[in-house]
Amino acid sequence: MEYIVSGRGAIRVDQEDREITTGSLVFVKAGVEHRFHSITEDLNILVFFAPAEGTTPV
Repeated sequence: MEYIVSGRGAIRVDQEDREITTGSLVFVKAGVEHRFHSITEDLNILVFFAPAEGTTPV
């Protein structure tokens, strides 16, 4: 999960583009390709990671 603290641009998640701006929340499933692009204002992003269900964190 990625929370856009500030900035503006776009993110591509598994071949789908989405505009993002301050306050946007993006969920990306494990193993899914994603990238930020078309950034028009510097992005500050808070990223949350969690282990997959049924796994034990190291």
